[in-house]
Amino acid sequence: MVLEEMECDSVFEPHITEEHVESYYGKVHCIMMGTPKTNHPVILTFHDVGLNYKSCFETLFKHEDMREIIRHFPICHVEAPGQQEGAKTLHTGNTYPTMDQLSEVIPAVIKHFGLSRVIGVGVGAGAYILAKFALNHPDMVDGLVLININPSAEGLIDSVTSKFTEWTHTLPDTLISHLFGKVEILNNHDLIATYRHLITTTMDEYNVSEFLHSYNHRHPLEVERPIPGGNINARTLKCSTLLVVGDNSPAVEAVVDCNSKLDPTKTTLLKMADCGGLPQADQPAKVIEAIKYFIQGLGYLSSASMTRLGSRTTSFSSIDGSRSRAHTNELQRGRTYSHSAEDKHGPSHTSTMEHTS
Repeated sequence: MVLEEMECDSVFEPHITEEHVESYYGKVHCIMMGTPKTNHPVILTFHDVGLNYKSCFETLFKHEDMREIIRHFPICHVEAPGQQEGAKTLHTGNTYPTMDQLSEVIPAVIKHFGLSRVIGVGVGAGAYILAKFALNHPDMVDGLVLININPSAEGLIDSVTSKFTEWTHTLPDTLISHLFGKVEILNNHDLIATYRHLITTTMDEYNVSEFLHSYNHRHPLEVERPIPGGNINARTLKCSTLLVVGDNSPAVEAVVDCNSKLDPTKTTLLKMADCGGLPQADQPAKVIEAIKYFIQGLGYLSSASMTRLGSRTTSFSSIDGSRSRAHTNELQRGRTYSHSAEDKHGPSHTSTMEHTS
């Protein structure tokens, strides 16, 4: 299925609706941009802890290069309970949903808006939630773009460290350390000040702490790489998956670990050079380029739109520049490797690309 380029190149402004969707685990705030179409996927996003849809995704989805995608795909932003701007403090007598329970909120959102299938885009906790959802409902997912995903449960040392951090750090400090690497925290004071301001002024502290507690008590995804001639029925993501992480992100090791556990024929790891903890905000044009090639590999978007994209954004340094950029599976089928992935896990057959400025 290929979506042909619209003849009109004027700025497209999708219709936007906001709704609170009821689920078995409480209400979630959703923002639908565009009108869903029958038998056509919607891009569904889920944010990280300490962020909401605006602070997590606004830079990405308002970038000019994203217009091509927004023309063709409705966008559904899902916010965890109590995480939206201006949310009221949740009732202290209620138990906040677990990560597993939050993943089961997604089917309720899909049913509410009458969607058929989704392409998930998640960051951190949101990436974990979407991956869990895809494991349990593979028939509802066309593909996943997972940024800063950690497939593991919090270990004993991590748990002790987390408790110590809770005693010695404020909630904003804890969230900043989760979202950004040490280099950014030490050197990019304006960036850190901006996100600290967003956390402290636009979000309810109690609600955020509940979401953080839920994330810190997650279960492992329990995914296993299928081995030809071995356990070919291993539990793993069935859909095409793009893993994204900045090389200065605190999530690098976790993402590389996740990459080692997924099906190498359906997984791409994009490790972005000179990039911090939030690639979609730090280098949005490059993330959009990767998403466009990923979506085209799923059978959507025309080659014409890809040609224009290539003229506006930086190409992948690890792909031979002499090769045709028109190949729809270029992103999925590249065979270059990240040294960090090899050092830790040995040579991998999963597609991996180092993205440089």
